[in-house]
Amino acid sequence: MNLIQKIQEKYIEEFTNNVPFDEFLFNILIVALLTTILRFYYIRFGNAISNRRKFANNFLPLALGTLLIIMIVKSSIALSLGLVGALSIVRFRAAIKDPEELTYLFIAIGLGLAGGANQPILAIVAFLLIVSLLYINRLFIGKAGFKKEDKLFVNISTDEEDLNKITALLTDTFSYVELKRLDTLEKGMDISFVCKADSMDQLTKAKNEISQLTEKTRLSIVDQPDLIV
Repeated sequence: MNLIQKIQEKYIEEFTNNVPFDEFLFNILIVALLTTILRFYYIRFGNAISNRRKFANNFLPLALGTLLIIMIVKSSIALSLGLVGALSIVRFRAAIKDPEELTYLFIAIGLGLAGGANQPILAIVAFLLIVSLLYINRLFIGKAGFKKEDKLFVNISTDEEDLNKITALLTDTFSYVELKRLDTLEKGMDISFVCKADSMDQLTKAKNEISQLTEKTRLSIVDQPDLIV
């Protein structure tokens, strides 16, 4: 019993004096809840090509780890100096392939910082504003992005010699057609166009008509949303 009492007096009381236990528990619960909401939002509305569900699993441990570090730094200057020395030898080699991933990591770290600084109300208000603004931005940018995703790179390799005939087929199908490259082959041509398609029906029509040119005609269509036409 003496050992237990000593532990209680030395560590538990010291902890509660520096960081009240009820505030500590409340901050952890708030940060965990907000980070879970952030995870679902990122999985549902994120644009990253990578596995968003797997990546979003890092938000909770990252936010809680940040909360713990800030609480340690805040409670003791000596511990904060030791922590700086310990973290100086840690290097992260994980490659962030999409800037969007880095953005959400910063949001998770921000939630942990707010929780560790005992600012749960600030974390809640800031998080709600951030998510609301992200959703509003997605509504506006999403519509513009949809309009930009109709650009296509069309490559036709054929033994047909009549360039006007091929161009006419594309012009009658797509709303925008621009010749970008023409290479002559031993028999025929290899032609590249930039086109804009308004629907999948146009792609189906173009595929059927171009394939009927000759038996040796080959068609390749690649989505190019970043093209400016």
